[in-house]
Amino acid sequence: MREVLAVLLPAARILLAAVFVVAAVAKVADLEGARGAARDFGVPSRLAGVLAPGLALAELATAALLVPASTAVGGAAAALALLLLFSGALALSLARGRAPDCHCFGRLHSAPAGWGTLARNGALASLASLALAGSVTDPAEGAFDWVGRISEVEAVALGAGLALAAVVAAFLTLLRSYGQVLVRVERLEDALAEAGYELNEQPPLGLEPGTPAPEFDALGALLERRLPLLLVFTSPGCGPCEALMPDLAGWQAAHAERLTVAVLVNGGPAEIAAEAERHRLVDVFADADGRVYGAYEASGTPSAVLIAADGAVASFVATGPGAIAELVARILDSPGLPTGASAPALDSLTALDATAPPFGERESLVLFWNPDCGFCRSMHEELIAWEAAANGSSPQLVVISSGDEERTRAEGFRSPVLLDPEHEASEAFGAGGTPTAVLVDADGRVASELLMGAEAILGRVRGPQLVRMG
Repeated sequence: MREVLAVLLPAARILLAAVFVVAAVAKVADLEGARGAARDFGVPSRLAGVLAPGLALAELATAALLVPASTAVGGAAAALALLLLFSGALALSLARGRAPDCHCFGRLHSAPAGWGTLARNGALASLASLALAGSVTDPAEGAFDWVGRISEVEAVALGAGLALAAVVAAFLTLLRSYGQVLVRVERLEDALAEAGYELNEQPPLGLEPGTPAPEFDALGALLERRLPLLLVFTSPGCGPCEALMPDLAGWQAAHAERLTVAVLVNGGPAEIAAEAERHRLVDVFADADGRVYGAYEASGTPSAVLIAADGAVASFVATGPGAIAELVARILDSPGLPTGASAPALDSLTALDATAPPFGERESLVLFWNPDCGFCRSMHEELIAWEAAANGSSPQLVVISSGDEERTRAEGFRSPVLLDPEHEASEAFGAGGTPTAVLVDADGRVASELLMGAEAILGRVRGPQLVRMG
């Protein structure tokens, strides 16, 4: 037992010293962040400005005291006192329902404090207790005195272990940096796109919009809310996923009445619980075998797909934080119904003539029209020509007119025309003006975003066939 303690006590002191040195240096490198963390824990602003550098100095002094034999007891006592102080402040914040960023290791690792942080401090406090008790009961040695007593074989093994640890640390650092680079590249792509520089578009990924959403255990319960559902696929250790987590939590909190955001983690129950707690997420589910990820034909993490309230796929797969944020913005900001939703019934409208039901065996271009609208007038001639040249492969035109019967009949449309003087149908579709159009597929589902204005509509009908929107 004595031999075991002779190894454990120096190891505990070395580990504690290393932790305190890293924490102190990281705080000094980001003093403003350390001051902010102190304020978040309830320290007054004036004291926080002094506490942050003072705490870093205390950590450095503790590390220095832990190494020599003559100061081992004082160093272990100081380490235990600091850790108990940190744990007490953290426990008090958690009891009050607050989880500020601990900023324990500066920019190296700053995350919302939680019970996991408290458990880590408890483990370190146990090491400090062991070092203190051992140093008091037995004459302490210098933390590195044991190096002179090891054999050649042990020295080689120690060197190999340290080298392996260095390689692992470098790999993890590189992995995190790679994730940050991906995020920056996506931001650069977004900036270029906003400036008018379009990059080569890749073919769309995932299932065709309108496809029934593949089933999984939680899907039914999520769709019971009768809201569009955003499925987001993530994996532990993924840098871009970590960058996206605050946005996911923000969308869940701010837009719960308009959009359900569900996170599927490629991990086990412990990893899922940790992700949910650390980022304050709800609706987090396991996809450990990647079955759901594969069923939706996702590509990489993070990636996301929109499911309409009626259970149909409503978008192609969006890959990366930037594309996912763009998809969410389109959902929240764009008017009209989401792609894949069931088109509102038009049974209550009056048909201008005894025509066939508007939604039949092929796609329909539902056009909201007003004979007195100047923009409608500007596209009337070209629209009539397109209608006359239409064939069986082009969409069926369905005109919904808010004008009176006489003026609407004078427009000369051959296609089904429905009268909507009270704007009942336009409100149901979310169409806020004329001319506006939307594509509805043969199954009666919305298949495009709203096309608003003559140019947008004519730009879609000038080709041989409308292009389905993703």
